[in-house]
Amino acid sequence: MNPSILNRNNVNVLGNGDQAMIFAPGFGCDQTVWKSVSESFESDKQIVLFDYVGMGKSDIKAFDSDKYSDLSGYVQDLLDVCSALNLKNAIFVGHSVSGMIGLLASLQHPEYFSHLIMVGPSPCYLNDLPDYFGGFEKEDLIGLIDMMDKNYIGWATIFASTVTNNPSRPDVAKELENRFCSTDPVIARKFAEACFFADSREELPKVTVPSLIMQCSEDIIAPTIVGEYLSQHVPKSRLTYMKATGHCPHMSHPEETIQLIREYLGEVPSKVVDPVL
Repeated sequence: MNPSILNRNNVNVLGNGDQAMIFAPGFGCDQTVWKSVSESFESDKQIVLFDYVGMGKSDIKAFDSDKYSDLSGYVQDLLDVCSALNLKNAIFVGHSVSGMIGLLASLQHPEYFSHLIMVGPSPCYLNDLPDYFGGFEKEDLIGLIDMMDKNYIGWATIFASTVTNNPSRPDVAKELENRFCSTDPVIARKFAEACFFADSREELPKVTVPSLIMQCSEDIIAPTIVGEYLSQHVPKSRLTYMKATGHCPHMSHPEETIQLIREYLGEVPSKVVDPVL
């Protein structure tokens, strides 16, 4: 093991299983967002939790503005963690942008991963009409990021509510807002730029690791059409429609998230999930 990487990314290894299961948090979050889901796998998997540099309890001194100017820096974080732990054939579970980070990591080192499980992923958040609908116009994203400079707390409140899009669970929106507010605004903006202006569409057909795309209903950040685009362009992929609403089912609907992951891994009988229209 490489202790410097484990300290840098605040790596925690739990559980009793032989196969590793890596949980990667989405934009602006740390590993604790997975608590309700990851705990249920500790009895039969080796759970690997980590924070990207600049998030959570990672070593903030390791943050390099140039390195993390695009997703490649975060991909390297994940690859470093896998290398430090000497992982092979691990199950990767990534939320939102981490789905793409895991996908890109698998192109460099497919031997690290047996499956990719992507929760609310998007290869490109920008509309590129008429061929692709990502959900946002460029000026909308620029305005959103500029707001981070002008009123970071206000941005955190608005964006947390937009991401969760679940009025019945204000506690989840508040929890997400608190995580945003605990992150250095300069680092958060850098991650936002790397995340929302990324375009990984050309990489999708190159994926060799089997993958599950978990698509929420009423997800403003990664709408249904994005999940369908991914399923059409990623080889060996399966698209599963969730009853969960919003963009953070691991926080708002952990039971369904756990059930669908276990079904995909063949640990429980599959159920037919009706597409969300």
